[in-house]
Amino acid sequence: MTQAEREQENGKEREKEREKEKDKDQQRGVKRPIVPASIPESLQEQIQTNFVVVIHPGSRTLRIGRATDTLPVSVPHVIARKHKQSGQPKHEDPWLLRDGLNKPESNEQRQNGLKMVEQAIWSKKMSTGLRRTPVSAEQARSYNRQVRPAVLDSSSRLKWTNTGQQPQYLVGDEAVYVSPSDGYDVHWPLVRGHLNVHPGPGGSLTAVLADLEAIWGHVINKQLEIPLKDLKYYRCILLVPDIYNRQHIKEMVNMLLLNMGFSAIIVHQESVCATFGSGLSSACVVDVGDQKTSLCCVEDGVSHRNSRLCLSYGGADVTRTFFWLLQRAGFPYRECQLSNRLDCQLLQQLKELFCHLNQDISGLQDHEFRTRFPEAPALLYHIRLGDEKLQAPMGLFYPTTFGIVGQKMTSLPYRSQGDPEDPHDEHYLLGTQSKQDQVTHARTLSSGGECLMGPGEAEEQQPSALLSRKSAIMGQFESKALGLDKAILHSIDCCASDETKRKMYSSILVVGGGLMFHGAQEFLLHRIINKMPPSFRRLVDNVEVITRPKDMDPWLISWKGGAVLACLDTSQEMWIHQREWQRFGVRMLRERAAFVW
Repeated sequence: MTQAEREQENGKEREKEREKEKDKDQQRGVKRPIVPASIPESLQEQIQTNFVVVIHPGSRTLRIGRATDTLPVSVPHVIARKHKQSGQPKHEDPWLLRDGLNKPESNEQRQNGLKMVEQAIWSKKMSTGLRRTPVSAEQARSYNRQVRPAVLDSSSRLKWTNTGQQPQYLVGDEAVYVSPSDGYDVHWPLVRGHLNVHPGPGGSLTAVLADLEAIWGHVINKQLEIPLKDLKYYRCILLVPDIYNRQHIKEMVNMLLLNMGFSAIIVHQESVCATFGSGLSSACVVDVGDQKTSLCCVEDGVSHRNSRLCLSYGGADVTRTFFWLLQRAGFPYRECQLSNRLDCQLLQQLKELFCHLNQDISGLQDHEFRTRFPEAPALLYHIRLGDEKLQAPMGLFYPTTFGIVGQKMTSLPYRSQGDPEDPHDEHYLLGTQSKQDQVTHARTLSSGGECLMGPGEAEEQQPSALLSRKSAIMGQFESKALGLDKAILHSIDCCASDETKRKMYSSILVVGGGLMFHGAQEFLLHRIINKMPPSFRRLVDNVEVITRPKDMDPWLISWKGGAVLACLDTSQEMWIHQREWQRFGVRMLRERAAFVW
């Protein structure tokens, strides 16, 4: 037998062995790649990063740009759609208002939360060693009630958006400044990190996806100056929350590849991208956004599933609480309404201007602010404030201050409900494993189960009993509003090893725009050190809270990480191409995503 014949014979034998292994794997439920390499090796050239668009969709702000851009374009993530018929009732998605604020117990809960905040302020000494002297709202109110605004200019020089051409929709700032009398509905397509599906006008899944497509397409076309017909030459990186709705992500990928026409996409988690953007290999990522706060421990580019936690509050709740405290102190702009989007924008600006977490700033201080609204004079107000500026952001640590009743306040990762397009999902794998493997898998799936149930307790129960008990415990846990510091401790405690926990305590990375208060870094560090388990105080050399890695703005870091991802050699195998998505659908996310789908 010649050498060539022997090689041919050996090749046939190897092929038979592979077929046998494949059959065994299918019987055991082992995941195998469903497609060959996406691009022939000869065509795998270096991807041009100026042809990669990075999209980080937030509930309040959309950040989008080429991977080569220094900064992304940031626009309000809002759309105003023209009424189809004249006289149609006006609908406007709320900005600062939310469900659960007007329950009978809401005010009592707010007052109880404020008492806890006041006690915490008094108990912590200032850097001088003295305790703060509390300042009551009454002391400021007597002055503020006498304040009358001064007219700076008879016209604010701000105008409502010009709708003379009757555009079908307006996006971003143009939508924020559309006149209430012009016949437009105003929609925010994301709420608390998920698609804003609701029973009201424009709340169907189809309508919300159409809003997203219109906003993203408009910004790409007008501000990135990329004609939409050219998107077939571009790739896209989409940042998604750590705790995500699989159906929503699937629909967004479908929209980007099939409707908008991007040639390929990578879907990755915000927390992992935050570590890429900050240049950290491992960190406990605390993402304080406008409407939600996400926590997750990331180690070497992998997000630990059991450490993921999402709190249903953020910067908007601090803004609304600040308004409540301003009213108690006799807020001189008495016409201010939470139902008015321009008033909400003003309150957001006042929070960013006045609020802080520096306990050395005490006593009453005088401030001023201006109001500029379309078709109104520009006014100057004086205001006297005391502890209100510290109390509002402390709501993040005492969330009962937000007065939210009867709502799910804490979310943990949940099991997939299954998808007919993805037959080899975790349900299939669980069903094809041995009984012993099922017990192990059930414990793994019980998100955070090692934290909420002792390991010994999990050992003794069968999967169905375990998951049933787990559901009951999760239900109790999710109804509680954890303070930010306690949530960080919980997330780190859910890591598997003491070594990992030690790494996380020494690298707590705060991103997002919701905690950008003067003194926030020192304030959070003090609370973490005081509340961390005593055993870890001895083990951890240095607890560190990082709020501005590389001196970057915290709201920018995750987007920047998405841009870094576009340049990594290791990310090349994560691209899902349009033709693959058309053929295999959501199964491609299970195959290519860098996290467990």
